[in-house]
Amino acid sequence: MSDYLVRAMAYEGQVRAYAVQSTDTVEEARRRQDTWVTPTAALGRTLTISSMMGAMLKGEDKLTIKIEGDGPAGAIIADANSKGEVRGYIKNPHVDFDSNEQGKLDVASAVGTAGTLSVVKDLGMRDHFTGQVPLVSGEISEDFTYYFANSEQVPSAVGAGVIVGTDYTTLAAGGFIIQMMPGADEETTAEIEKRLSEMPSISGLVKEGKSPEQILHTVLGEENVEVLDTLPIQFKCRCSRERVETAIASLGDEEIQRMIDEDQGAEAKCHFCNEDYQFDVEQLKELQSSASE
Repeated sequence: MSDYLVRAMAYEGQVRAYAVQSTDTVEEARRRQDTWVTPTAALGRTLTISSMMGAMLKGEDKLTIKIEGDGPAGAIIADANSKGEVRGYIKNPHVDFDSNEQGKLDVASAVGTAGTLSVVKDLGMRDHFTGQVPLVSGEISEDFTYYFANSEQVPSAVGAGVIVGTDYTTLAAGGFIIQMMPGADEETTAEIEKRLSEMPSISGLVKEGKSPEQILHTVLGEENVEVLDTLPIQFKCRCSRERVETAIASLGDEEIQRMIDEDQGAEAKCHFCNEDYQFDVEQLKELQSSASE
């Protein structure tokens, strides 16, 4: 089954909820980035949550998420939009750790526990919305929960899980975001907090193959959930040879000539999808000619 996301309301409009199956999306990122087990989990959790945050946007709006911790995996970058398209990469994909004390992948050791989580939203206006908070755990989900509460002032519960096989492939991935709407009563808040404390881990639900709808039913109770719509989710990069050509042409005649004389060509590699774009001398001369016209 292809990845998809569910948007829902719950408790008669007091709660906004999202859940997603992101297995194929995370696996595509793993394949392109050649991530080892723990970086796959870190990047996968980030992509899973990013896809849901993208679904909160409208039209051509998009966002960029950056997690900069002090761990050896380095920065994690993810882009998402309202169309269900998400992409991302992790700076150092080839680090790994033993499981933590709970027997789970030690994402915090890879990401680090000191650093920042930042979100930049491009809402089509002159100024972008930027929010930034310190990392609270490096486990990703808890860091986004803290971000929503402190940067956007929206009480939220965020969960994302990624199951990785012994062959490094992504076996399952998914997650949820639960947000309290303004005016939600204390009784509803208390009930949801109780449900969250008693539910199985999101990784467990994902491992069992629970659908996005089933995840929301587990978290909120089936009788309380009203599904609004669904949205297909996919890893999609916006890079292209044409974009790279435009970027090279914009460097100007002198810089392109330097590439021709010193490098006898040019190479550009996309961080997100690892697509490699090669340009020989003749192709650079064509770009040089078109740039000077």
